[in-house]
Amino acid sequence: MFSITVRDHVMIAHSFRGDVFGPAQRLHGATYVVDATFLRPGLDDDNIVVDIGLATTELHAVLADLNYRNLDDEPAFAGVNTSTEFLAKVVADRLAERVLAGALGEGARALTGITVVLHESHVASASYERAL
Repeated sequence: MFSITVRDHVMIAHSFRGDVFGPAQRLHGATYVVDATFLRPGLDDDNIVVDIGLATTELHAVLADLNYRNLDDEPAFAGVNTSTEFLAKVVADRLAERVLAGALGEGARALTGITVVLHESHVASASYERAL
């Protein structure tokens, strides 16, 4: 399996509901370093997985919809604990929508999966992997 990974970051604010979250129940900020990995079994005719420039652009666009937002105020996340794991899935699903819509080019239609990792700190991260 071949892969390429692109990286960006996003800054959000949010709070959690539930005693398991302790002090994170209060409003707090998070800055995530975000890695998006695109997978396919073989290379295209240009010997690439997908255009890295397009992958970078699309990851940035997906994150722009979340950046500098208080996720508690976003209707799409009403009543949801926007955990790192949950947000990794949101980013992966939104990237998948863009792949399927052709935003990463025709060659990207041969992608078989996406993995998104949100690095919460230098010692903790969460990821979500999905098929295309």
